[in-house]
Amino acid sequence: MTPDDFARVNPNTGTAPIFRTRRDADITRRIYERHPVLVDRSEGKERKTWPVDHLRQFDITNDSDLFRTAEQLEAEGFYPVAGNRWKCGEKLYLPLYEGKMMQAFDHRAASVVINPENLNRQAQPLESTLRERMDPDFLPKPGFWISATNVSATFPQSMGWTLVYRRITAPTNARTTLVTFLPWCGVSYTIPMLQSGSSEFSALEAVCLQSALSSFCLDYVSRQKLQGTSMSLTSLEQLPVIAPADYDRPFGDKTARELVRDHVLRLTYTAHDMAPFARDLGYDGPPFVWDEEERRHLRARLDALYFRLYGLDREDAEYVLSTFPIVQREDEKAFARYRTRDLILAYMSALTAGDTETVVAV
Repeated sequence: MTPDDFARVNPNTGTAPIFRTRRDADITRRIYERHPVLVDRSEGKERKTWPVDHLRQFDITNDSDLFRTAEQLEAEGFYPVAGNRWKCGEKLYLPLYEGKMMQAFDHRAASVVINPENLNRQAQPLESTLRERMDPDFLPKPGFWISATNVSATFPQSMGWTLVYRRITAPTNARTTLVTFLPWCGVSYTIPMLQSGSSEFSALEAVCLQSALSSFCLDYVSRQKLQGTSMSLTSLEQLPVIAPADYDRPFGDKTARELVRDHVLRLTYTAHDMAPFARDLGYDGPPFVWDEEERRHLRARLDALYFRLYGLDREDAEYVLSTFPIVQREDEKAFARYRTRDLILAYMSALTAGDTETVVAV
């Protein structure tokens, strides 16, 4: 790698990336040659590819006096109401979301259960069942709730939703970069917000950024660069993203932006609490039914789209997907083959042919 390659891959810090193979270095370098980083600070000022702000809302330790358990709220005269909230007269408490509660395209991935017998990590995730996810009224139970007044100071109800990423992660996990949308709620420091009231950051722009950060292609790059167990803001800002203008690229009779908007809406709006998000995308209908097979195809078409947008061919895509062994093992256990790879490669061929509608038979 040349000095220019180091500056291109890590423009803000100049740090040397570490690659397992020459091919990893080559693919990563080619991606950075074509695409900008999220925030470039190399020239002494911010150059944002997308108009995002970063906000760390509530710290589990420093702000612990603001948190209430369900038992505490009940003892103080509060009663549970719709939206997984507690109310007492005009006072309202909202759920406090933590990293363990979310996955990509899923703000209802797990509830928090407290095991007081554990010396460390008393709060553990309880994965939501398929039946629960199929219920648009189901919402995961948090470990704590927090006053709506405290939340509104940085996350007003008028915003309706926010974009967050999971801070605690690792390149050895099934997936490394985890980004999703949350409804109006309290947000812990384990999932920093990528939106803090900027009127310039629309729902459609947020959808484009979220889907790019959630793609296998971007995740592959982040795994080359992340050496610890934390996705810091510095690391996130130096990831390569698809620039807004690139979403004008046509695939058949649709643009990349139109495909992304449709697919992310269907993947995200599965519960009533995300209605403000759907309305901001121009959709006034009911939540979409959680259908595992449909979601598998929607995500595969999105990943195929991003392999094309990032400039990788089928051979590159097949190699990138081979570097996710946990995903492959889970597929082989469920389907006796690496179905995620096969679906993505098939959709890459469909998109090349301009076909954005056909459901591939893989």
